[in-house]
Amino acid sequence: MSEQTYTFTSESVSEGHPDKVCDYIADSILDACLEQDPNSHVACEVLCKDNHVVLAGEITTNATFDYEQVARRAIREIGYTDPAEKFNADSVKVLMLISKQSGEINAGVVKATDDQKEQGAGDQGIMFGYAAAESDELMPLPIVLAHRLTHGLADDRRSGSFNWLRPDAKSQVSVVYEGNTPVRVSSILVSTQHADSINQAAIREYVEKVLAPRVLGKWFSADAEVIVNPSGSFVHGGPSADCGVTGRKIIVDSYGGAGRHGGGAFSGKDPSKVDRSGAYYCRYVARRIVQAGLAKRAEVQVSYAIGRAKPMSIKVDTFGTGDEAKAEKFVYDNFDFRPANIIKELELLQPLYRKTTNYGHFGKAGLPWEKPVPVAV
Repeated sequence: MSEQTYTFTSESVSEGHPDKVCDYIADSILDACLEQDPNSHVACEVLCKDNHVVLAGEITTNATFDYEQVARRAIREIGYTDPAEKFNADSVKVLMLISKQSGEINAGVVKATDDQKEQGAGDQGIMFGYAAAESDELMPLPIVLAHRLTHGLADDRRSGSFNWLRPDAKSQVSVVYEGNTPVRVSSILVSTQHADSINQAAIREYVEKVLAPRVLGKWFSADAEVIVNPSGSFVHGGPSADCGVTGRKIIVDSYGGAGRHGGGAFSGKDPSKVDRSGAYYCRYVARRIVQAGLAKRAEVQVSYAIGRAKPMSIKVDTFGTGDEAKAEKFVYDNFDFRPANIIKELELLQPLYRKTTNYGHFGKAGLPWEKPVPVAV
């Protein structure tokens, strides 16, 4: 194989995956806080196992609501309602381990140590944003296609068209590239939880004849290898089978491994936490670089110190697909990475975070960092 031809693989998980259940509960609690108090500071962690849900973290808010009912509603929306399962919306036991945000952290967020008129970063850290002109979404194609498969499973489950589908699922798509250009899908992997009444041959026929052709469109080919439930039966799934924890699907949430990740999870964090808002802004800026025709691939890195408003560093990489010096000048001239500006420019104090939890935080229409705003260079 020449060095110009390679295969890249990304995975996705469904909203019923145990870790995503936790992410969705955490973001539901965040939105409940922001609906009443846009200045809420939220760092919510969730663990789910068997019939237990643990809510933990630090939340400072003037909002008043029933945390337990928010968690149950989120579980019900995902689809865990079967009373025969240990994990279901009505019978789970919810344990609350939530305190207020540290006063020392709050002081640095409210008034930055390097500029008392500014808001400081809620933590130190590095964040990345990535964009590539290989799909309409300006996202890496493997993660786009993997998300389409898991989203399609959820759509078919909810419609009742295939009533044997259950909430927990995973997908994986391998794409062959020539240089920076995707040319074909070489393999498709789908593992889906199902009712005991369906056999594996029928599940495979559904994936191969219905799901994959519909959601992958022109990228589906009869030449692609299709693998379905490779371990065999997948009746027992979700938190009834496996422990879920917030923030364990950060590569699924971002670029499927094609772009770097700074390590900080997104879900359950209000936008004062730059792990989330900084990553969203980096994606916003990377998209602008590609949209402006300055590069076919762009990655933006920013770093912060806790309590400081001004970033420690900003770096742009175009991977040899554009004029890096021009792209970097474009970024410095047009974008303000201070936390308060990010929150204002992207309108991040809205209760929009439940929309981000599943099928990727990037590449989905309707999110502020994905808006198609033209930029003049």
